[in-house]
Amino acid sequence: MVVAVGCLALVAAAFLAPPVRAEEFTVARDTVQDTKVVYGTVQAAERVPARARLSGTLVELIVDEGSSVTQGEMIARIVDEKLALSRRALEARIDAARSQVANLKADYDRAATLFERGTISQARIDQLDTQLTVARNTLLATEAERAVLDQQVTEGDVLAPAAGRVLSVPVTQGSVVLPGEVIATIAIDGYILRLEVPERHARFMQVGDPVRVGRRELATQAQVGAPVEKRGRIAKLYPEIKQGRVIADATVEGLGDFFVGERARVWIDAGERAALVIPPDYVSTRHGLDFVRLARETGASLDIIVELGEPQPLAADGGPGIEVLTGLRAGDTLVKP
Repeated sequence: MVVAVGCLALVAAAFLAPPVRAEEFTVARDTVQDTKVVYGTVQAAERVPARARLSGTLVELIVDEGSSVTQGEMIARIVDEKLALSRRALEARIDAARSQVANLKADYDRAATLFERGTISQARIDQLDTQLTVARNTLLATEAERAVLDQQVTEGDVLAPAAGRVLSVPVTQGSVVLPGEVIATIAIDGYILRLEVPERHARFMQVGDPVRVGRRELATQAQVGAPVEKRGRIAKLYPEIKQGRVIADATVEGLGDFFVGERARVWIDAGERAALVIPPDYVSTRHGLDFVRLARETGASLDIIVELGEPQPLAADGGPGIEVLTGLRAGDTLVKP
């Protein structure tokens, strides 16, 4: 009898005791950094043309669009057939000049021997010496002309002015080119992201502000598992507004796999705004819908559907949070599911 009474007392105490709630979170309106989505275009930080230094025929083209080159690497070769003919003519002149020097040297040596015997005069010796000096100088001048011609031949090799990636090659093998004509355009110093920001948002931008780049729209199915976004910073703001937009350059790591001219979605800071931010572990997803558990004064909790926004840091401790767009209001108390 005593045992039965004790059990009844325990059951009654359990019903009369206030319900024990799980860990709670009170929703408050926080100030978060507002972000806006704009489109940016991948551009080369600097473009340098590789030009021809002489006229002739492009007999060899080593690179193509997209090729990576190093500074001083040969990317094409130009040949001027007239240079080969001129070199053969110079070789013949050099041979003739050498023969003339050899003959005059022999005449001078014989004349020197005869002068020692008193057969010829000093004037003849001086005349032969002058002729020998002129012949030697003529030989040196012709050899210098050949060196200049050889240098012109080597200038037919078109070298990369800097390390980078070839953007365009406007000529083809067999084309006739002129001095100064562009053989290839090379992108150096990596890539930048050029942004066109509406002026109503641009007033909040400053150099050094962070930016986030979304997943490549040209990504294939095999690249879906790649990182969703890349991060960078605003590097330059142009002072001129064109067609209601401000131009800005952002530096982002990992743009090397993008195509030059490819467009990408970019999130930029656009001032501050009020928002409701809750910890992500208070959200549960069922059947494609997001739920939070709302505590009520009666002690029972109610699951309600909410619409979530972008991740935002919590104002209390700076921890990870998620913005709630609809379904809650400031002052609501949440319970972990």
